[in-house]
Amino acid sequence: MEVKTKSLLDNMIGVGDMVLLEPLSEDSFIENLRKRFDHNEIYTYIGSVVISVNPYKSMLIYTPEKVEEYRNRNFYELSPHIYALADEAYRSLRDQDKDQCILITGESGAGKTEASKLVMSYVAAVCGKGQEVNKVKEQLLQSNPVLEAFGNAKTVRNDNSSRFGKYMDIEFDFKGDPLGGVISNYLLEKSRVVKQPRGERNFHIFYQLLSGASDDTLKKLKLDRDFSKYNYLSLDSAVVNGLDDAANFRTVRNAMQIVGFMEDEVQSVLELVAAVLKLGNIEFKPESRCNGTDESRVKDKNDLKEMCELLGIEQSVLERAFSYRTVEAKMEKVSTTLNVAQAYYARDALAKNLYSRLFSWIVTRINESIKAQAKTRHKVMGVLDIYGFEIFEDNSFEQFIINYCNEKLQQIFIELTLREEQEEYIREGIEWTNIEYFNNAIICDLIENHQNGILAMLDEECLRPGTVTDETFLDKLNTVCAEHQHFESRLNKNSKFLNDHSLPHCCFRIQHYAGKVLYRVEGFVDKNNDLLYRDLSQAMYKANHTLIKHLFPEGNPAKVNLKRPPTAGFQFKASVGTLMRNLQTKNPNYIRCIKPNDKKAPHIFTESLVCHQVRYLGLMENVRVRRAGYAFRQAYEPCLERYKMLCKRTWPHWRGPAREGVEVLMADLQVPAEEFSYGRSKIFIRNPRTLFFLEERRRQCLQDLATLIQKIYRGWKCRTHFLLLKKSQIVVAAWYRRYAQQKKYQKIKSATTVVQSYTRGWQARKLLRELKHQKRCEEAATTIAAYWHGTQVRREYRKFFRANAGKKIYDFTIQRIMQKYFQGLKKTLPSMSPIDKNWPARPYIFLDGVHMELRRIFHLWRCKKYRSQFTDEKKAVYEEKLEASELFKDKKALYASSVSQPFKGDYLEISKNPKYQKLNSSVDEKVLLADVVNKINRANGKGTTRILLLTKKNVVLADQKTGQVKANVALPDLTSVSVSTQNDGFFALRLKEGSASAVKGDFLLSSEHLIETITKLHHIGSTASDGEQLNVDISDEFLVQFKHDKVCVKFIQGAPKNGNSVSCKRKNNRLLEVSVPASA
Repeated sequence: MEVKTKSLLDNMIGVGDMVLLEPLSEDSFIENLRKRFDHNEIYTYIGSVVISVNPYKSMLIYTPEKVEEYRNRNFYELSPHIYALADEAYRSLRDQDKDQCILITGESGAGKTEASKLVMSYVAAVCGKGQEVNKVKEQLLQSNPVLEAFGNAKTVRNDNSSRFGKYMDIEFDFKGDPLGGVISNYLLEKSRVVKQPRGERNFHIFYQLLSGASDDTLKKLKLDRDFSKYNYLSLDSAVVNGLDDAANFRTVRNAMQIVGFMEDEVQSVLELVAAVLKLGNIEFKPESRCNGTDESRVKDKNDLKEMCELLGIEQSVLERAFSYRTVEAKMEKVSTTLNVAQAYYARDALAKNLYSRLFSWIVTRINESIKAQAKTRHKVMGVLDIYGFEIFEDNSFEQFIINYCNEKLQQIFIELTLREEQEEYIREGIEWTNIEYFNNAIICDLIENHQNGILAMLDEECLRPGTVTDETFLDKLNTVCAEHQHFESRLNKNSKFLNDHSLPHCCFRIQHYAGKVLYRVEGFVDKNNDLLYRDLSQAMYKANHTLIKHLFPEGNPAKVNLKRPPTAGFQFKASVGTLMRNLQTKNPNYIRCIKPNDKKAPHIFTESLVCHQVRYLGLMENVRVRRAGYAFRQAYEPCLERYKMLCKRTWPHWRGPAREGVEVLMADLQVPAEEFSYGRSKIFIRNPRTLFFLEERRRQCLQDLATLIQKIYRGWKCRTHFLLLKKSQIVVAAWYRRYAQQKKYQKIKSATTVVQSYTRGWQARKLLRELKHQKRCEEAATTIAAYWHGTQVRREYRKFFRANAGKKIYDFTIQRIMQKYFQGLKKTLPSMSPIDKNWPARPYIFLDGVHMELRRIFHLWRCKKYRSQFTDEKKAVYEEKLEASELFKDKKALYASSVSQPFKGDYLEISKNPKYQKLNSSVDEKVLLADVVNKINRANGKGTTRILLLTKKNVVLADQKTGQVKANVALPDLTSVSVSTQNDGFFALRLKEGSASAVKGDFLLSSEHLIETITKLHHIGSTASDGEQLNVDISDEFLVQFKHDKVCVKFIQGAPKNGNSVSCKRKNNRLLEVSVPASA
């Protein structure tokens, strides 16, 4: 039985919407999350915002049935779920033509990537179907495995952590069917390519390639499966439980194919990944020059050589780029040597740039495949999966710009949330009151101000001539930002000359909206510069690899640009600005992801960790903003439907408008007027206590209704049960009465049968006694008559005996015996079949000679009668059969199987078949035999199919396909025919020496109708006018004249090789051996 998902307010575990939480505090907020998490309720609302707690286990709440359950349902109609938000966003886009964006934030390991996948899979499931639409959906979904392989890595907090920010715009047509998409990526953590913290891995693709690629692929890429051979791969976490790198590599290859990557493009990408691994193995050694300066040299050039072969770069060019640096100023070029430390910096910078640019190219290539083809205006749904606020023990440049991005997202979140609230109030006709909240614009200004912002000063410091270090950058911050209320450093914010000893050296602290974060300035300048020496760019551009040339366009000598490239901070600030402008044009939907513990284990809820995330995600601030006006709102129809049982006037059915019903309901319940307001389509409830009061009254009413329903149901059930018992009793009684009557009838029937049987027995015995008495009377009369007749005869014959009557009596007796014999023979004559050997037995010995003679005469007469039925044609057939018997009986083993087969003669129906019309016309006489034979080749013993025609004067051999006559032998030229004694169809036609037909020698043929063929040849020879009879030689060895050589044909018995067929093989120039299977 299907169980419907409960509503937001039905049987809640904790509170499903934090806006309704009473009392509202940080402790009660976290306790509510913990209570729901313990009961596998991982989703909670803050108004329209979804909080998602990572369960770290698979849950059966994402099935196709769940998709259908949340499809086209009101947001608050069912329990909290990410599908509810995705459905609300999709329906707003489809039905109201509003562009949507879904912002997913949270720290690493909180489940942001999985949340974005769930949103995309839900939208793919509920939108339209069709071949083209399914293709677009599949490409959009399959872009995830590709980006995860190249942009995700295992960290201490997450086994599949996204190390880049992703924003995808999915474009839809007017029907809501996806047309394509555009992906934007932000700040790939490229420093991970060259160095990973303890317990973490490099990007997945490196391990997937080494684990899942075939041996042939690895050989082409000059790679080895052993992770320990590559310096850029950490070994302590190379293998991750639950991650099958080999299977994931096959998934990535398949996904790249679906997205639209060509095979040569995939190969190029893998070559670049292999080149990065090879690049990490290049090591340098110092070498002193004559002027006293140190110069770096490559230690082992094998890895450098293999990398150059992969990328098609001259080894000497790249080796020089690692040892020298060329600086151009106006029209001058200055070449300086690189020491070992600078060479390692150049190597790592090249590796980071190579991988970062490859990742950007992959994103661009995916965009080319998934972009919408139609030029018309599209509806857009954006999905933002970006790093959450980060507070580590050691925070550097990456954490600084990530937190800057989160400050901007928080700013736009507050603005859009307030704007959405204000628009709903105005739309519903509710008076808007200004809401007090913390505005983090001052923090954003501290970071992004064009003149005094931290990013601006960092860019200015990077561009300043002279010695530039992280310390000079911190000094500048202390000078410019020391008075800012959200900035702290070693120098006190109120006085430059008083030291604040709570801060370490080389650090500064910013009071973000989520809390204070301490940043270490070490590496800020280098990471912001992100310089790649021009010599390395030019070396990459000289490569024969097409993709490498595309990734390093600045290396083109014809397009040398002396202008300094934009810094990493400037690029990220511009990207964030573009993203914010894009988000402000769309209707926002928020998913806040929370990680419950650091162990990545289910059923563990660490309150301190969750509290930390609740603070920096600003969730309490979000609840306060939402509760500043009215905590709960609901359309009149569902509100009346839910609470109508609380008022007798509205229960069970309200006939008027829904608003009037709600007004009657609220008046009847005596809810204070200041606790609610009536909008145009919704009722607004100010305090959660009022909602809980309604829910409590509803719960009590439902209990009363349940009791009433139970009472009525039990009465109905008992009555139904009683009626069923009554009906059953009637049925049982009827069946029993029927059974009793059947038994009574069976007894009466049995008794009647017994009486009838006794009566019939008595009658039969009485009749038998009468018949026996009658028979004895008849026998007695017969006996008396016989004795009387005997007496009379004896008296009569005494007279004859006295007059020599013995001879007469003898003759009379013999005559009577013969008469009785012939009458008996007439009745027992056998059938008219000549082969029937039955004959009646002789009754008396003295009739033995007569009996045998009559048998002979009867058989001759029977054969004459049988022969008189034959036609001339049938007589000819039997004559041929007789002739075949004389020729082959007891001489050839094949004869026995031919006896039952009639001699047909024309097996090809040559006169009727149009295929042989030309061949038939070439033969003047009547064809006596037409059959397909095999002509045995003299050279190798192989058979060639031929048609054999036999007339009264000639034997004709013709080609089966064309009908062309190959040989025409006159019968007088035949001297004899040779066959074996075995069960085969081979025969040799022996020709007269010197005759015209004997030019090529004798013919060795094989036929399935050998007995008939030889018999007809012999018959024609015996009936010829010249009287020359054809000899038939039967022997297992005979000579055959082939041109000028005589060959012995020898027949042997052997095991069948091809089924049960006869095989012929040329042993030597003088012997042709025929192997015949032994007959059973």
